[in-house]
Amino acid sequence: MTYALQNVKVGDVLPALSLPVVDRTTLALFGCASGDLNPIHIDVDFARKAGMPDVFAHGMLGMAWLGRLLTQWAPQRQLRHFGVRFQGITHLGNVVTCQGRVVEIADVDGERCVRVEVATTNQYGQVKIAGDALIAIG
Repeated sequence: MTYALQNVKVGDVLPALSLPVVDRTTLALFGCASGDLNPIHIDVDFARKAGMPDVFAHGMLGMAWLGRLLTQWAPQRQLRHFGVRFQGITHLGNVVTCQGRVVEIADVDGERCVRVEVATTNQYGQVKIAGDALIAIG
């Protein structure tokens, strides 16, 4: 279900996307689906040798979740830009919530667009990924 984009205003908040706890199965499935089988994400022995306490989520998994947040709010065909900064590790046991907020409405290359700031946070309020997207609104 998409939002009525013609009525969007600066300050509007996208409906949050809450995800199940990050577990080993999620990491293995994402690794296989994405082709990212880096052992730091799926092999606890490898992760520990690298100085980590355990495996942790792929950054691109978090970005994919943010993409899902955006495309549940607006049709994918209207997405003009989407970029993120990885700010922290998403550990096993984290419960991730994806959030977004409209911060600007502007004409970009002759097209009316909104800029949406997005972020993933865990259950402790720690930001793991932050970024923004540009979405055409008509």
